[in-house]
Amino acid sequence: MAAPAAVYFFAFGVIPLLGVLFLSFTTWDGIGDIKFTGLTSWKSELTDPGLPHSLWVTFEIMILSWLVQTPISILLGVFTASFKRYRALLAVLYFIPLLLSGVAISITFKALLDPNFGIGAGFGIDALKQDWLGQPRLAMATLIFVVSWQWIPFHSLIYQGAVRQIPGSLYEASQIDGAGRMRQFFSITLPQIKYTIITSSTLMVVGSLTFFDLIYVLTGGGPGDSTRALALEMYQKGFMANLMGPASCIAVILVLLGVVLAQLLRRLGGRGDESMMEGV
Repeated sequence: MAAPAAVYFFAFGVIPLLGVLFLSFTTWDGIGDIKFTGLTSWKSELTDPGLPHSLWVTFEIMILSWLVQTPISILLGVFTASFKRYRALLAVLYFIPLLLSGVAISITFKALLDPNFGIGAGFGIDALKQDWLGQPRLAMATLIFVVSWQWIPFHSLIYQGAVRQIPGSLYEASQIDGAGRMRQFFSITLPQIKYTIITSSTLMVVGSLTFFDLIYVLTGGGPGDSTRALALEMYQKGFMANLMGPASCIAVILVLLGVVLAQLLRRLGGRGDESMMEGV
């Protein structure tokens, strides 16, 4: 039963990863002959002053997007799980951003936030006439907002499903003991969705390592290099500078970062076979 999935994973996961690892030890412009040069590409990349900056930008996007998405997703998930009458309609509305491509979302927000022709100029709202994508701090804030707008609905649905699995008897017993909604949320809901938070956080953190289309279309890594994350750095070196060796090094670094961060989050969550009633 697992054979088709194993073959698919090996063909489209393991083999490409091994190919990228091999290319990281070569010098190749993407057209000519591939020349094995050992650690030349690694030395070039690890001594590049732009790598630490791209790493910092990547972690900045990762941390800020997690801090914004997680609390909002949990609150929306809890709200939609208890709001039975319009739950299906809200779930559909929340899912709409996921149906749109990152490129389409970036183009739309880039047009809406244009200081001369965007929504601010159209409605005469001075607060929205700022150069959102032309100033480093505003560009980063705008990027985090767009990322959160796209992915909060997905994580809200995850939390909604988790909250609906919590036994109602826990809340009934807490009401008898005089616990209010806030006490129930912090003493019952959050402990019971502990593993869901770890899963959602893993998806957010690992997914943030691969943000490319949103950044490429929305800011292009600018202004300057204030939003140039590792994925964009990899694209620029591999497909614009034709340096496939250093670009492959960045790809390997991204994979290693993803594996390490996923394992750290898994350790924070404890053993996977622990009882879901442990937090009570």
